[in-house]
Order: sequence, then structure tokens, then C-alpha cells
Amino acid sequence: MKKIAMITGATSGIGRATALALATNGYDVIITGRRNDLLKELETEIRTKKNADVLSLNFDVRDFQIVSDAIAGIPQRWQKIDVLINNAGLAVGFSPLHEGVVDDWERMIDTNVKGLIYVSRQVIPLMIQHNTGHIVNIGSIAGKEAYPNGNVYCASKYAVDALTKSMRMDLLKHKIKVTQIAPGMVDTEFSLVRFKGDTDKAEKVYEGFTPLFSDDIADAIVYVVTRPAHVNINDMLIMPTAQASATQVLREI
Repeated sequence: MKKIAMITGATSGIGRATALALATNGYDVIITGRRNDLLKELETEIRTKKNADVLSLNFDVRDFQIVSDAIAGIPQRWQKIDVLINNAGLAVGFSPLHEGVVDDWERMIDTNVKGLIYVSRQVIPLMIQHNTGHIVNIGSIAGKEAYPNGNVYCASKYAVDALTKSMRMDLLKHKIKVTQIAPGMVDTEFSLVRFKGDTDKAEKVYEGFTPLFSDDIADAIVYVVTRPAHVNINDMLIMPTAQASATQVLREI
């Protein structure tokens, strides 16, 4: 029987690339996301181009009741979730704290922190039933180094770092692996969302150097979840060659 991986935020970027990569590498996949049209497009692509089965769950990780109902309603055949990729996350706004927008803060905290907790709370008991599993939390360089105007986003990713460490301790006796993947600059919708649709600002973020791409992170996730049972990658920080720290980038412009 094939292993099952659940990926949140699968409608674009790292989540989408990871769903395709895991389907390519022998997993059946549960894909979740808010944008049902994109979710269905991905479902069709996996069914037609990959030798994998797929289950789509259309929900927002920020709503605990909806998350609970969606996961409780998973058909029996899909309930043995071997891998959970907590990928859903975003940055919104880029300003000093005293000029920040409360709605932006709540959106980031609700998605990046509470969403991860809500999904994990519902999936972990399914893993505990089988005394096995692997949870991969998508963090960020922003959870290792704070930077100007990053404030609440950085705080949310520092929380992911702390949650990952604590979850690893809590789940040790259940033989459930826990990993954090912390990317540097990845060319996805990230900056477009952060700058609220301003394409000029978003494009400038990646000017003059080669950033990471979604497939690079998906490749790392596949590596992590396919290690032998006795091996766990606790934490993986992945940077573009041109990026030395959260704020230091070599741009050849």
C-alpha cells in the first residue's frame, strides 16, 4: 500500500511543487488550499500525469472548526497519513511595527502559527494510532534572523521554529519524526502577496541574482521524508548561493 502525504497550501508555490514531487516519488497525496479552482487543476494534473491517487480538501487553515470537520471527514482509506507538510503560510505588508496594519498581523499569525497548530492537532492523533509518521513544517530564514520591517512575519516564523522543536519532544515516544525546512529567498507568490499585488515591488525582490525556486524546496522535502526510519533531519536551512543572510544578497545589476 502506498504512503499518504498531506500538503497544506498546495495551490501554488512550494506546496504545489511538493505535491507533484511526492506524487512522482510514490506517494498518494491529500492536497489542501483555499482556492478551489487551483486545487482542482492540481488534482487533475496529478491524476493524469502521475501514477498517484489524490484527495482534495478545500478549506482555510485559519478556521479551526472547518479544519477539524474537513480532517474528521477524510475517508477511511486516506486516514493513515504518513507525512504532513505544514506549508500554508504567507507574509503581508512590509513596514515598521508602529506603521503596521492589524489585519495584516492577524492574517500572518492566524495562517503561519495557528493554522499550523490547527492542522497538526487534527492529524497527529491519526499518526499516533499507527505509532509512526513524519511532520515537516515550512519555516524560513526569517525564523532564524529578524530583519527590518519583518517584525510580525519574523515572529510568526520564529514561532514555527519553536513549535517544531517542541513537537519533536512531544512526539518522540510515538516515533513521529518532526522536521523544519527553512528556505531563504524563493521566487513564488510570496513577494506578490507581501506587497499586496504590486508586481513592480515583487519583481525587484528577485532582481540581479538567481533565487531558489519551488522545485528546489520540494526536492529537499522529498529527500527528508525518504530517509531510513532511524534517520531524522531536524532542521534544514536552504539558501540561494547569492544569499548569505536574511538581508545580504549579491545582486549583479
